[in-house]
Amino acid sequence: MQTALFTLGLVLFLLGLLTGFAIPALKNPRMALSSHLEALLNGIFLVVLGLLWPHVSLSPFWGLTAVVLIVYAAYANWLATLLAAAWGAGRTFAPIAAGDHEGSKTQERIVGFMLLSLSVAIVIGIGIVIAGL
Repeated sequence: MQTALFTLGLVLFLLGLLTGFAIPALKNPRMALSSHLEALLNGIFLVVLGLLWPHVSLSPFWGLTAVVLIVYAAYANWLATLLAAAWGAGRTFAPIAAGDHEGSKTQERIVGFMLLSLSVAIVIGIGIVIAGL
């Protein structure tokens, strides 16, 4: 699990670096900056979780559940904010980053679903990890 967390964290960090190049080309540069920073910070978090993993005592089921939830949240955070930046969406759940931009109802629903689901996933995943410490 440790190697998987290291790999997934570094891949997400790389995606964040690449997202930084796209900031000026996207419809909402402020949201694109959010996507860039989310990927960088969540990539670092996954690497740190990998370093912490030997100290976590969970059954294989709960360990895998926690990692899947946390990795989903990390990648969904990057993707949701990137889609919002490209579409000019995200006004409902990220009004500061969205600014005056507003996507179609479908785009707003997709971004909103991702932001809500990743929020629940990260809270549950971290809760499981804390219980395993």
